[in-house]
Parts: sequence; C-alpha cells; structure tokens
Amino acid sequence: MNISFENKTVIVTGAAHGFGRAISLAFAQRGAQVWACDVLADELQETRRLCIEAGGQCEVRTVDITQPEACKSFVAEASGAYGLVDILVNNAGGVLGQVAQPLEQVTPEQWNAIFAVNTSGAFYLSQAVTPGMKTAKHGRIINISSGAGLTISLTGIQAYAAAKAALISLTRQLGHELGTWGITVNCIAPGFVRSNPNTERQWQSYGEAGQRELVESIALKRLGHPEDIAHAVLFFASDYAGWITGQVLAVDGGK
Repeated sequence: MNISFENKTVIVTGAAHGFGRAISLAFAQRGAQVWACDVLADELQETRRLCIEAGGQCEVRTVDITQPEACKSFVAEASGAYGLVDILVNNAGGVLGQVAQPLEQVTPEQWNAIFAVNTSGAFYLSQAVTPGMKTAKHGRIINISSGAGLTISLTGIQAYAAAKAALISLTRQLGHELGTWGITVNCIAPGFVRSNPNTERQWQSYGEAGQRELVESIALKRLGHPEDIAHAVLFFASDYAGWITGQVLAVDGGK
C-alpha cells in the first residue's frame, strides 16, 4: 500500500514527543506540509529537526489548544493561501501529571484541566478547520483517544477515562454531521505504549511482576510503539479510508 500526502497540509497537536512526534514524522516522510504544535517548545523543535532531517517539511508553533482563539489563529496560519487544512490529527492529551486518587478528593480544577486538553481542544480545532474543509468538500479529522475511553483507565484517573470516552462520542457525532461535505472523522484508541515521560513513569510503577502481567494480557505479547499508532493515522488520513467515518480503531495488540 503506497500512501502519499504530497501537497497536503496536516496539523498534528501534542507533537513534542511520543505519538505526536511519530505522526508528524510519518506525514513529513510522505510529502505532507506538517504543522505541529504543543506547549513544550524545546521538544517541539526536536520534532521539526527530525522531520526536516528525514527530507520532509515541518513548521512548529507553541499553541495552548485549550484556548479557542489560539486554535483559530493557528489554523488560519496553517491554512495559508488556499485556506485549507486537509488533515487534522487531534493527538494532544494526557493526565497532566495527575495521579490516581479517591473520587471524593478530585478537585474541579483537576477534572476540568484534563477535559480541556483531551476533549475541548479537539473540539476547538475541529471547529476551526471545518469551514475550509466544507468549501473543499473534503477533509480528514483523526482523534487520538485511548483504550481508557473504551473500558477503564490503567491510570485510575476518572477524568482521563471520561474525557477519552467523550472524544470517542464526539468522533461519532462529527462523523455523522460532516459526512455531507466529504469530511471523515475517525478515532484511534491506543493501548499501552511507552511513548512519553508520563507513560514511562506509569510503566516503572508496575514493577517487574506488573509489567509481565500487562504484556501477557496482550494477544501479541508485546507493547506497541508510537509508529504503530502513526501507521493507523496514515490509513485513516488516506484515500484508502474514504468510505469510513465515525469509527473507532483499537490499536492495542489485541485485548
């Protein structure tokens, strides 16, 4: 399967490391003009360096996706002369350094912060790219949820599980709403991948016995890699997925 994104403009959020970096690199290697954003400026520059080193094109911006106006401004800049972002990958998210605690101890600030970055940011960016996609009668929106959105979260963080489930529901709703304009909206639910400092800390917290138990619970008996998630994104973004929308693909090694 030869997938190319020549002359396509792609936005990838949460691109400073992990899934976002792998997704940005995968698109850059296949000819896309990548616009990558995050709040981690130094690591974002490393993503850009890797994309350019691989022969691709990548612009990076520090963007707080929890702010609607910042999302609009970023999309306007990335849209360029043609006023179009062809592909949006809503990857930004995470637990924001939070740890599991009893329900009654969770503060409103903790709850709202996780929803803001995992769900609201995807909504704001989808709002911002949709007018251009409607004009073009074509577009791809790919949301990165989590296995936590399909079942329970290994983190034990209530807001994270709820926010990722909400992102799946948003995917289905937008897929139905935007299909008339040839815009597909799909979602990937990754399994556990050691892709960033938070997941690395989580992995280490399990200890040897817990790590073995986790791997044994996976049908393929191995953890995934960021590239496994990037490859699924490429499929949803490609013409091969032109008649697929509102769907959730679990990329988790088999559960």
